Amino acid sequence: MPARQPSRQPTTALDTRYSSALRPLPGAADVTATEWTEAQRQLEAAEIFWVSTVRPDGRVHVTPLIAAWHEGTLYFSTGPDEQKAKNLAHDGHCALTTGGNSLAEGLDLVVEGTARPVTDPSVVEEVIAAYEAKYGAHITSPEGTFHGIGDAFRTGAAVVFALSPATAYGFGRDNGVYTHTRWSF
Repeated sequence: MPARQPSRQPTTALDTRYSSALRPLPGAADVTATEWTEAQRQLEAAEIFWVSTVRPDGRVHVTPLIAAWHEGTLYFSTGPDEQKAKNLAHDGHCALTTGGNSLAEGLDLVVEGTARPVTDPSVVEEVIAAYEAKYGAHITSPEGTFHGIGDAFRTGAAVVFALSPATAYGFGRDNGVYTHTRWSF
């Protein structure tokens, strides 16, 4: 695993081609880019993400999973024999997306980068703690959907991946006012 880096602050840009700034609606004349702090807050709170990977033959593979944002990195896992693990072993480039399904409100996020397997036991323990803090009883209760995931991380029965953003996008909607923000790291 690469050396851990402190959370980097990206450059932020509003893409007016895809924002209400191009076609101002009432209340949209002063549309601005979404702050990275808001995107981080959403990444910390989101429960479900979609990971997009590429198969060796070039076909895209997309599947839902849980993930935890910790110290500027998204952590997720999969079984070593699952398609996404095979894809990432071949090509670590991927995207994690999260957001809502409303046309009128919300913030959808796309985080792109290169996923790397986490092998450092101390980082694995931090990831377990982040998962437990975020998902609570889903992980800590014997009846929890993901109970035992910490042990699976420790033993390698599940592969933990770290995705540090290279580029991220935010697609905001607020009662007909749309923003398209790009964060470059």
